[in-house]
Amino acid sequence: MTRLSRRACGVQPSATLALSARAKELAAQGLPIISLVAGEPDFDTPDHAKAAAVRAIGEGFTKYTDAAGMPELRKAVVDKLARENGVAYTPSEIVISCGAKHALFNLLLALVDEGDEVLLPSPYWVSYPDMIGLAGGTTVPVPCRRPDFHLDLAALEKAITPKTRVLLLNTPNNPTGAVYTAAELAAALSLCQRHGIFAVADEIYEKLVFPGLDGSSRTFVSLATIGGKAFRDTLAVVNGCSKAYAMTGWRIGYAAGPADLMKAVGDIQSQSTSNPASISQKAALTALTEPDGAWEKRMHAAFEERRRIFRDGLLRIPGIECAEPEGAFYVFPKVSAWFGKTVAGEKIRNSADWTRLCLEKAHVAFVPGGPFGDDNHVRFSYATSKANLDETLKRLQKLFA
Repeated sequence: MTRLSRRACGVQPSATLALSARAKELAAQGLPIISLVAGEPDFDTPDHAKAAAVRAIGEGFTKYTDAAGMPELRKAVVDKLARENGVAYTPSEIVISCGAKHALFNLLLALVDEGDEVLLPSPYWVSYPDMIGLAGGTTVPVPCRRPDFHLDLAALEKAITPKTRVLLLNTPNNPTGAVYTAAELAAALSLCQRHGIFAVADEIYEKLVFPGLDGSSRTFVSLATIGGKAFRDTLAVVNGCSKAYAMTGWRIGYAAGPADLMKAVGDIQSQSTSNPASISQKAALTALTEPDGAWEKRMHAAFEERRRIFRDGLLRIPGIECAEPEGAFYVFPKVSAWFGKTVAGEKIRNSADWTRLCLEKAHVAFVPGGPFGDDNHVRFSYATSKANLDETLKRLQKLFA
């Protein structure tokens, strides 16, 4: 057997990708599987972005670009940040990467040394701890407040040690859907400044923020907007095209931060992947510079409606509690009331058992909460058709009646 490095042995496979693969395997066997696993919009990439990629191929735009991304695309990101977030960056402060995940990974490699600690509000996206570990850091989960999953500033401050290097935020949040307020972000930045901590925000779900189910308004605020010039040297934001423009497979993300940090990020990228795919960059350039407002409104409205329908349906299942998802396209219901009980002949001990039961008996696939840092919950993606969501609710209500 090959002797693997300590680094390789410490990495866990993505729970979402593993369950998505299992769902596809069962569906291939003829079972009527409904998968609510994957975190990607079920909409197609806007036509004008696809057309830009076709043109790029026809024009022979198939060679290397700058390792940090095309200058035109970096400028488009600068313009986007100014237009939509009210912050002024320069192209030298932008790096285009192979997806937002890649941008985050590069940032962690540039910021974290062996033994450094990274504060991670919990629940968190399943990939963060492994990315931190690969960079040599130690994940310090910090529980968010319940039931709305917003930041607990007192808990964050209590978790700080002399080894704390980075605070990693994700808003709108995967898996909870929480959208942090301007006041919370400002308090978090102030905390970081007092303790010499660098703040990184994953804002990939920026475009998917919804009004309150009670009709109240809600607005996305970027960490960079809150930080302004005063915090420019101590924060970075990550975003991309995957969720905003249904371009998950195109693999285009970006990071914005202080020039010295972004030079290091670009250098790291130049020695790993080099530039993102040239053709994908052309598609992203069109998506950013020629936004299709009608397409964006359709996707946003669809997700907003599905959120309400699916969350209301989950609450009609005995034993389930579910906070209001404020953004993204996930619900994160609490199912621990079923732990210790037997359903359809199966004893439920944890979220993994609850998830496996639903897959095997109701043929519905989703993700247990354990890999997200909260075993009392499970995560459903409602990035699928209303028909699938309605059928999912019928199957679960029947199973747990």
